[in-house]
Amino acid sequence: MAKAVFTIRAHSIYDDLPEQQYHFPKIYLRTANAAVGDWILYYVPSKESVRQWGLGAVQAYVSAAFISHITPDPARADHYYAWVGDYAPFVRPVPFRRDNHYFERKLWSEDGSTNQGTARRSVRSISDDEFNEIWVEGTSLIIGEIQTDQRAVPPGFADEPLEFDRPVVEQLVNRKVRDALFQRTVRDAYDARCAVTGLRILNGGGRAEIEAAHIRPVADKGPDSPRNGIALCRTAHWMFDRGLIGLKSGGLFDVNVAKVPEDARRMLRQDGKLILPNSNGLRPADKFVEWHWQNRFGPKLV
Repeated sequence: MAKAVFTIRAHSIYDDLPEQQYHFPKIYLRTANAAVGDWILYYVPSKESVRQWGLGAVQAYVSAAFISHITPDPARADHYYAWVGDYAPFVRPVPFRRDNHYFERKLWSEDGSTNQGTARRSVRSISDDEFNEIWVEGTSLIIGEIQTDQRAVPPGFADEPLEFDRPVVEQLVNRKVRDALFQRTVRDAYDARCAVTGLRILNGGGRAEIEAAHIRPVADKGPDSPRNGIALCRTAHWMFDRGLIGLKSGGLFDVNVAKVPEDARRMLRQDGKLILPNSNGLRPADKFVEWHWQNRFGPKLV
């Protein structure tokens, strides 16, 4: 096993859904095979649109994931799928270099420039130390918040404390860390505003009263990705999880008028348009939207 970096693009010619599958040609099979049973980083290259990924997310590492297995593409010769699980978004993108420091040392040339040959490889190996450094850079804000929250809980009431000097891989699979990453990335993507009501409510401490809902639940193999999430106020979240509100393609939503009282419907945006993130790459992915309609909203219409 060996960790790796996988490059993702907004308009890839490959059949990618980074939260679930990564499609690649045979030239990268050896490196990808070595990463099976280990972790990878997703990297957004240059010449990508900030509109798609968000400010600071171009030429940067944006998330981590676990590679479970690789299968041949049955429809395209000499192409393969790497199957992904435990997707973990970064709360802040990590640039491929900071001043003269390259997080991937293979990208550094002796003359101080970027090794373009290595940088152009869509799949490349990375050392454990380099992976760990990038993970810490991308998630340290959340780790710090969790530590602060734990210190604020009175003795005797807290869960078993998390030890954040433990190996990075243990953080990657920790449910509390993953929930915090998901909540933060979705909340930030929507600017803490409910997608179906437009409300942005702050409590007395200035903290946003908004919740991140999984479109396809984790219990049904939904990933912790902002593209599988939507920001909702508590009441809308309750209705959404019970299939009383459904998402549609094109940034729209629908309501089960037979089961949602008129008073409750009045709080929702009457044009049926979702308030969506500015960055296209953070908006709900069609595949997750379709799953929710077919498995949560649609059955309730009967």
